[in-house]
Amino acid sequence: MQFTSNELYLLLNTRPPGRVLWLSGADLQDAYLSRADLSGADLSRADLRRANLSGANLSAANLSGADLSAADLRGACLEGATARGTRLYQAKLYEARLHHADLHESDLSEADLRRADLRGADLSGAHLAGARLSHAMLAHSNLNLATLTGTDLSDAQLDGATLRGANLSQARLVRANLHGCDLSGADLHSADLQGANLQGANLAETQLANANLEGALLPDDSVRS
Repeated sequence: MQFTSNELYLLLNTRPPGRVLWLSGADLQDAYLSRADLSGADLSRADLRRANLSGANLSAANLSGADLSAADLRGACLEGATARGTRLYQAKLYEARLHHADLHESDLSEADLRRADLRGADLSGAHLAGARLSHAMLAHSNLNLATLTGTDLSDAQLDGATLRGANLSQARLVRANLHGCDLSGADLHSADLQGANLQGANLAETQLANANLEGALLPDDSVRS
């Protein structure tokens, strides 16, 4: 299903109030949807590659299985959205709001998530290799078994997050707040943790070989590796 610009405009501006927008499986490549109201919309399996969704309202939308590779989602609202298994490779999510979003096993590799709000989000099993998450808010998020190799998490707020079994090898966590994090079984091999706050963190069976812990605040008990 492919839409012209006029058809999209009519679809977005003439639907009855309260009616859920159904675009499952739609071809929306390169679509211009900046600041569009797509709250609660069904966009599952839609092709949104390179779409402009900057500032769009996607709260509570269903994006499961959709392809948003290289899409522009800067400043977009995805609070409470469902995006399980969604492809967001190289997506621009700078300052996007993803509070309590379901991103289980989504592909966010090389995505720009700087200053994004991911508090309470489910990122379990997600692929975030090479993503930029500096200054992102990830408090109490679920990152269990996530792939974060080479990810930039400098100055990120991860207090109370769970990262059990996560792969953080070679990740940059300079000055990151990991207070009270569950890092049990995580791989932090060669990670840069300079000045990071690890107080109250669970480091049981955490791999810290060759990690840079200069100036880091460590748990009261001895670091296990």
